[in-house]
Amino acid sequence: MVIKDHVFEKIADSVKPDAKKRVVLQHVHIEKGVTYHIYKNSLGQIILDPQLTISASEVWLFNNPVALTSVKKGLADAAKGKVLKVDRDSL
Repeated sequence: MVIKDHVFEKIADSVKPDAKKRVVLQHVHIEKGVTYHIYKNSLGQIILDPQLTISASEVWLFNNPVALTSVKKGLADAAKGKVLKVDRDSL
């Protein structure tokens, strides 16, 4: 585990686990599809590290640096409005 940001914000006080040892995170926005790796240190502090799963059919892209660079460039160009209309029939 790598802590990427050492700035923490307190989001609740005196939260108690329920009978099943669950803690409700009422004030935390959680993105759809996120799962967590959970880490605990010797002091009992807990870190939730958000994870996203990549489908097996898409992992090739992340294992191909040339293709990934091309996709990132295309997305950046599109965000800047650098797009061209292509006549599909001419392809």
